[in-house]
Amino acid sequence: MKTLDALFTHFLRDIYYAEKQVLKTLPKMARKASSEDLKEAFEHHREETEEQIENLEKVFEMLGMKARGVTCEAIVGILDEGKEIMDETDSADARDAGMIAAAQAVEHYEMTRYGTLIAWSKTLKLDSKVTGLFEANLSQEKAADDKLTKLAEGALNREAA
Repeated sequence: MKTLDALFTHFLRDIYYAEKQVLKTLPKMARKASSEDLKEAFEHHREETEEQIENLEKVFEMLGMKARGVTCEAIVGILDEGKEIMDETDSADARDAGMIAAAQAVEHYEMTRYGTLIAWSKTLKLDSKVTGLFEANLSQEKAADDKLTKLAEGALNREAA
């Protein structure tokens, strides 16, 4: 990763891997959620994650690259922490609050990656459609994070207390 091009490719593969792992995890989170609103939020974000993966595959195609991920240790750690919360938290309300925190850690990681990819795609003067696909994904990640915050602050954190 000696050039910005190489870093861009690495980050693109990193977020692709991350999104694929998140897609596998969201149904498990939805099943573990006791709050119907939280279950619905996870199910809705699973659909968005499928769309985000499709957007990334379009980026790979536009850049003449094979769509493939590279192991992202950061997302592995965040998802492992979320699994631990799901498996080891006895109180349903506390588990919901913990899953929101874990899900927001994922969202924040993804937002940093998309923000960087947007900036670098502009710097590298890539097709504006590439940047637009990253921006669409970032917008969905921000909306998911906002929804999780509203659920937590609206009732779930109080119920867990």
